Formats: sequence, structure tokens, C-alpha cells
Amino acid sequence: MEIQDFSPSRRVFLKKIAAAASAVYINSFIAACRTSATATTFSDSEVDVELELAAVPDDVQIFPGVLTNVWRYQGKVIKGPTETLEIIPESYLGPIIHLKTGQNVKITFRNDLLEPSIIHWHGLHVPEAADGHPRLVIDPGQEYMYEFTMMDRAGTYWYHPHPHGKTGPQVYKGLAGLIIIHDAEENSLDLPQGQYDLPIVIQDRAFDESNQFIYATSRMDQMMGFLGNTLLINGLIQEKISVEARSYRLRLLNGSNSRIYKIAWSDKSPLVIIGTDGGLLEEPIYREYITLAPAQRIDAWVDFSKYPIGSTLELVNQSNSTPGGNNPFTITSFSIGNDASDTTSLPPTLSRIAPHDPSKAVNAGSPRLFSLQMGMRMVWNINGRTFEMEDVASNEKVKLGDLELWQFENTGGQGMGMLLPHPMHIHGLQFQIIDRQIDPRYQDIYSSISDGLIDAGWHDTVLVMPGEKVTVLMRFEDFEGLYLYHCHNLEHEDMGMMRNYRVSA
Repeated sequence: MEIQDFSPSRRVFLKKIAAAASAVYINSFIAACRTSATATTFSDSEVDVELELAAVPDDVQIFPGVLTNVWRYQGKVIKGPTETLEIIPESYLGPIIHLKTGQNVKITFRNDLLEPSIIHWHGLHVPEAADGHPRLVIDPGQEYMYEFTMMDRAGTYWYHPHPHGKTGPQVYKGLAGLIIIHDAEENSLDLPQGQYDLPIVIQDRAFDESNQFIYATSRMDQMMGFLGNTLLINGLIQEKISVEARSYRLRLLNGSNSRIYKIAWSDKSPLVIIGTDGGLLEEPIYREYITLAPAQRIDAWVDFSKYPIGSTLELVNQSNSTPGGNNPFTITSFSIGNDASDTTSLPPTLSRIAPHDPSKAVNAGSPRLFSLQMGMRMVWNINGRTFEMEDVASNEKVKLGDLELWQFENTGGQGMGMLLPHPMHIHGLQFQIIDRQIDPRYQDIYSSISDGLIDAGWHDTVLVMPGEKVTVLMRFEDFEGLYLYHCHNLEHEDMGMMRNYRVSA
């Protein structure tokens, strides 16, 4: 799917930023850890699922003619159900990993690339040694073993590399895959399953005349975040997906490096949202469109039986004021085929979520403040600090068991710079989105996407727009250690907009 050139939209966005405020000022390998940071946790008899994953160079057919060079994950089930790994045919994406809450999981990762790498299990609540911190990267030819108990709710999660300064290009080359978790609560709902449970991984890419990826060739790409001109669905050119006239569950992941999508149905019917980053919602939510920032996931319910056999329904990206967002385009189309037997129906109640009480936070009324900035050297940072492999500032130390409010502020500081959207991801846990405040100067930009924000439920990534303050609530439970929080615009992350936080008893 071709997307129009984005350079005009970048200028439009920057002009809107300039008009919103006349001036915005912003403050200026431990080798031993690589293979031994995680000790054996389970005996062989205690392991429910054991997998091998390798990051390898490969060639795939994306366009007719010359094959495209990619990096990809390849997997093998050593122990457990064979359906634990689901291959997406002809795709460079890694196998979908199907797991169940409560399973003991062992995964051996082998790096067959030409540079260091490590895997991060995005959204999962796992011990420090299993989280994929960049200090744990392994060199070519090395292996790293992960062991953890699946503690998360049923939902859509994903995995991708996390080496410092190389996350953007490694993901862009193809290293990513979905994780789908199942549990008893979800199973009781009789939601669409199997072929009626569709992954929709959305990624934008750019290609040269030889069908090879083009990535981040300019300083502007790094500052703004890289935008491609071709849309891939599940790693393929999929302009049309054949479906039956019945209900489906769509698992949408924004797997792009930086692009924000404003997703709607072409016939203007509402999107029915049943899940977010951290699993099912309490009840379905209806929106004219949804805003999906990089790394965010949305599970949607759609009943294709209400459309005529042989008709086509498009999933579209609407025009908006984020970088690259001024040109609408079709994401993919669904071609409705024959009637199919369907006993599923949309449940009015999906899950019982026990939300945290903000008034019980140890810092209620005074959230920890994290200012998202561009410094004097035109480098993205948080509170004036860029990433340091093991550094933890005083305001990045938290106590095990504490419930805390954090506020991400994207409103400017004292040094010259710019304001751009930042999808902020916190490793190791899921959080609630408590409050949003927007500077009136940026209301027009904010209004172009705000009605599509889904703040209910649990999240691991939250979009913080220019001029906005967003407050989230989370509990640091079960695990001590060093975890990351960062912007999931991967170019911003690689430039240094990432920091550690430490959980201590």
C-alpha cells in the first residue's frame, strides 16, 4: 500500500507548532552480564514451555522481482504445545508466540546477526534479567536464556530488539513479533478464535529501486522519527484481506518506528474496542476512530455479516496533525466472502478490572515529574538527561510495593527546541492513565487525534502530545531491579530519550 510523500506534512506540523506558541524553550558492555545475568529458575520438570528464538539475516519476497534483505526471528518449540509458535506465511515478522497465564516459560535467544542484540518482551511483567535491558546485549554467535512465569492477563503483547542506539534500525529491518496471551477469563467469553482472530501489524517502510529497505538517511529523520512511504500489514503488501461474513477479533499493533495512526472504517461505522495494551477492557468502547501510537495495541471486534457478500470494507488512516499525518490513505481492505457459521456475540461485560485508587498513591497530589525535552545540542532527553547504561537519578528510584503517580510533561523548558508527540513506554508493568491536561495553545493539534485516545483499561505505552501533561498510576510489585522508561518513537529512543528506573525493597 503506497503512502504519499510526507515532507509537506512535516512542514505543516512544524508550522502548527510554531503558530501554537511563538517560542518553545526546552532544557538543555559489561561482557559478564551478557550471558550470565539470568540463572536457572526452573527445573526441567517445572518448565511448561521451552522455545528457541534466533535473530537471523534472510531474504523475503515483498515485491515481485528482487528479494528484500531483512533481519528476522526464527523459532522452534522444544517443549510444550506445537501451536505455541504460529508462523505468518511469507512474512519477515517473527512467529506469533501463544502463551497462557501461569505457564513457566524458558526461551533461549541466539544472535546470528552481525551486531549485538537482545530481545525485550514488550508489556510483560517479568524479572529484571528477563526484560531485555540493553546492558544485557549479546554479541554475534552468543546465546541468552530467559526464564519467567507468565503473570500477565490475556491480551496482545509483542517482542522486539532493544540494543541501545540500534533499536530503530533493527526493528526496521524486520525484528519484531506478536505475543498473544490466553487465560481462563478470556476463554469464558467465547470470543472469535483461530482464523477469526486476526493479527494486524501495521508498519511503514521505504524501499529503493532494488526492493531494499531505506532507513533514516538524514538528521531530520532522527529528530522527527523515520516515516516510510509504503505500508506493510503483517510484513506483507496486503491491500485486501479475505474474510467471511461473521464476527472477527482484530489485534492491531502499531509496529512502525514513529508514525501515529488515526484509524477508522471507511463507511464511518464505529470501531468497537474490546482491549488495550494490557488486555481486555471491562466493557466494549465505541469510537469513530482510534489513535494508535508506536508500540500501542488495540483489540477490536467487527461483525462483517452486516455487509453484503462480495463488498469491501476499508480500514483507513484519517488526516491528522501528527508528523506525516496530513495525507489520508487506506491501511488495508477486507473483502467479505460467504456466510459462515457464527455462534459468537459481543459480550456486554468483558473483564473485571480492579483499578488502583489514585488517592492511595504514596505521592498522591505530587506526581513524579518527567519533562520530555530537546536539549541545546538537538538531542532528545528526559529531565535534561539522556540515556546512561546503568545510571539512575534520585527521582528514578522507587520502592517495591509502592503505588505511584508519574506525570509526563511535553510543554517545553528553558532551552531552544521543539515539541513533538512522544509515546512513552514503561518497562516491566502495566499502568492506568489518570489525567490529561493540554495547553490551550496546542488545542488544535491535540483535537485532531484526541477523540481517538483510549485511556480506559491497562497500558504500557501512552501518547503524550505537544503541550500536554499526562499522569499515569502504577504499582511496582514482585520484582526489584533496573528497568527502562523511554519514548517509543524509536529514533527518539536511540537518540537518548530513555532512562532507567530502579526498584528496591
